[in-house]
Amino acid sequence: MRSLVILGIFAKALTVVASPAREQDLSTYVNPFIGTAGPDGTGANSGDTFPGVSVPFGVVKIGPDTTEMNPSTNAFAGYTPDGNVTAFTCFHECGIGGASKYGVVGHLPLTTLHGVNVLDNSTYQQPRVAMDRASVGYYRSDLANGVKVELTASNHAGFIQYTYPEDAERIVLFDVSHNLPSLAEFVKSQSYSNGHVEVKNKGRRVQGWGVWRGGWGGTGINWGIYFCNDFDSAPSTWQYFSGPWNAPDHPPSPSTPVTWGNATTNPNGVLGGPDGDESGDRVGALFMFPSKTKVIKSKIGVSFLSVEKACSFQSEIPTWTMNKTVEATKRLWSEEVFSKISIHEPVKNESRLTLFYSALYRMHQMPSDRTGENPDWTSTEPYYDDYYTLWDTFRCLNSFYLLIQPQRGIDMVRSLIDIWRHVGYMPDGRSGNHNGKVQGGSNADNVLADAYVKGYTGGINWKDGYRAVWTDAEVVPPPNNDPEDSTCTDNQGRCGLPDWIRLGYVSTTFSSSISRTVEYSLNDFAVSQIAKGIAPHDYQKYLKRSSNWKNLWNPEINQYNTSGFLGPRSPDGTKITIGPQDTSFTTEGLPWEYTWTIPFDMQGLIEQMGGIEATERRLDLMFVPKLRTVDLGVGVASGTTLFNPAVNQSRVNIDGNYFTGANGLPGNSDAGAMDSWMLWQMLGLYPVVTQPVYLILAPWFEDISISVSGSHTLRIKARGLSNDSFFVQSLKVNGKPWNKSWLEHSDIANGGLLEFVLGPEPKSWDTGDVPPSPGHH
Repeated sequence: MRSLVILGIFAKALTVVASPAREQDLSTYVNPFIGTAGPDGTGANSGDTFPGVSVPFGVVKIGPDTTEMNPSTNAFAGYTPDGNVTAFTCFHECGIGGASKYGVVGHLPLTTLHGVNVLDNSTYQQPRVAMDRASVGYYRSDLANGVKVELTASNHAGFIQYTYPEDAERIVLFDVSHNLPSLAEFVKSQSYSNGHVEVKNKGRRVQGWGVWRGGWGGTGINWGIYFCNDFDSAPSTWQYFSGPWNAPDHPPSPSTPVTWGNATTNPNGVLGGPDGDESGDRVGALFMFPSKTKVIKSKIGVSFLSVEKACSFQSEIPTWTMNKTVEATKRLWSEEVFSKISIHEPVKNESRLTLFYSALYRMHQMPSDRTGENPDWTSTEPYYDDYYTLWDTFRCLNSFYLLIQPQRGIDMVRSLIDIWRHVGYMPDGRSGNHNGKVQGGSNADNVLADAYVKGYTGGINWKDGYRAVWTDAEVVPPPNNDPEDSTCTDNQGRCGLPDWIRLGYVSTTFSSSISRTVEYSLNDFAVSQIAKGIAPHDYQKYLKRSSNWKNLWNPEINQYNTSGFLGPRSPDGTKITIGPQDTSFTTEGLPWEYTWTIPFDMQGLIEQMGGIEATERRLDLMFVPKLRTVDLGVGVASGTTLFNPAVNQSRVNIDGNYFTGANGLPGNSDAGAMDSWMLWQMLGLYPVVTQPVYLILAPWFEDISISVSGSHTLRIKARGLSNDSFFVQSLKVNGKPWNKSWLEHSDIANGGLLEFVLGPEPKSWDTGDVPPSPGHH
């Protein structure tokens, strides 16, 4: 995702096609399966998206968990097109690319117990006999045992409806210990720690809690969830089960054959082990329903605080009529998300509309709004979890929230500051109520600075906000002993911070020294922007530190008649000359790409590159096929250009890599980051994060109305747009002729009008001032 910033900064024009008229139900343009498959139609190299049901930023994300036992491929979000279903569970993430997380609190319908070992889901997992179906607020799977499973959800509750075949037993299995395995990164694989299950109300209610550990961003760290499930009818009989936990790559323990009969000998349920035990027995329950009960329904409330609260959340779904909940969930998406952007066109382009609104949908899946559900501290501040991950989302997605979903954007900033208050550091990635991963910079700094320079307040304590970013800039984080990286503390703060402060760069002592150096430069620029107003005595210090990227500039590194790249440097100051496609000192990118990522000082970068003409020649090389000679191991449509994943320029990148089918993303969605990049291109704008600046591109639609700042409308119109006419000829901003390739946040924050005239040939319309370089000094 990092490389996408290059197109945002430098794109000169976009090809646009005629598109859509206004629709009342924009949810019809959402395909939840986009990103669930890779190029071959399987889950390999997919966008790792979640196709199940949730509300915007919902706690519950209910969907199927499927098998994916190929060690080189993972069902990170729980779903693959080609696996068997092991359970329908309430917690998932969307668009992740690391070890799996969640896949907990769920059921699986069975029609027989013959040959079933309840401690081994390979003995009862179910193939699907048809393609799963999904729309906003609704999901359906048809299992090989004949059961039709339908799902919907509210914020803290899931709804499951099973329709059984006539001549079959009606059994529901509830396994507290179920979770998603992570065989591709087993050092961070999840595992079950302990649990409790209790059946009440003559079998109509099953409640309890589970504790798991590990998974993405949290090696060895426990996290727990309480659940409360009610059936709409009473079972004829039920039975607990328990047994030792087994790792995904080890054979399960044999289970005792199920003997039906109410477990009156366990009035307080079954406990996996003593409180705090990390090796408790697996626990669960089986329910048999009368043969006359063709349809069985469940409401599952979940909470991070208590069983009682989990039970209370069932009230979010007041009816047992599934369609009413589906409609309520769809209505919530329409009101809170889809209605924010309306596209008015005389000719509909179904593909463009599907790409656009499906991206908008994925952009509102994560992080999870768990306000009032924080198990670790009590606060009046908003609380969000599942930041996956700020190193991806800060470039496009968080700026989108600030402009178009300002209350959400403000609440996320407040939540990041509150995490700092109680944990000591803001997260770069966070899940399971733990700060869990830093890939490069301390990028919450950028998110806060972006809100600060655009003037957002809304209850944000900016004095604490500055203290939070100052902590990242000055306080060395304690070691977290990650077995994957012995050089770094990589769960919060900045790895290699002593180098950064003492040497002015991150040396080769630490992993990813090039990418960390360039990202810390942006982070310190972010700190300087908040310091300018909150701690002016610190402003020059951090502005100066933001130029530290120059300390890695090595004019001896060259390729394709281009000289001067960021390169590694040893602790003694020696510059090490490498090839600019050597990825030994970067994360998920080439030095070719990282050398561009100085958005706060483009003037300084152009100077280092040898001037405007040399910079333009270098930029052109980024899009020439067959120049890239290494496999980055990320993305699925990166082609052979130095720019990943583009082929030529923004329009060609979208047309060549974004599709309306299941294989429609060129890599992990990254919680909507990849989607937000595409959506900004289609709007014809691109945010320069940590600055109150948007670069002007060209819109993909003739007439767009966007809700901004909560109560204002920004209208973007494009006259002369067609398949062959997409170059900007002229622009008016709020009625005034405009000759700059950028505008300020204040130009559109309270609504406004952008009037483009487009034509078939490029024209030099942007003859005014170039975008600012506020980091240049």
